[in-house]
Amino acid sequence: MQGNREQILKRLRRIEGQVRGVQRMVEEDRYCIDVLTQIAAIRAALDKVGMQVLDAHARGCLTAALRSGKSEDAIDELVDALERFIK
Repeated sequence: MQGNREQILKRLRRIEGQVRGVQRMVEEDRYCIDVLTQIAAIRAALDKVGMQVLDAHARGCLTAALRSGKSEDAIDELVDALERFIK
């Protein structure tokens, strides 16, 4: 994740701002559909960040584990991470 760290942090800060915006919308009693639309946008943004982290893991940690002969454990860990991510 080293190479993507700043990009991931930037996206997370943007998502944090979106969440604050939704909080303000609720406080201001904004139209429910508008709130739901923003929540969907936040979920999509989090999914993109999650994919970036999974990509970094596969290219970094998983590749290193495969090279060191720990492929079975690394694959199990990746599958577990994918299962948690897609729920």
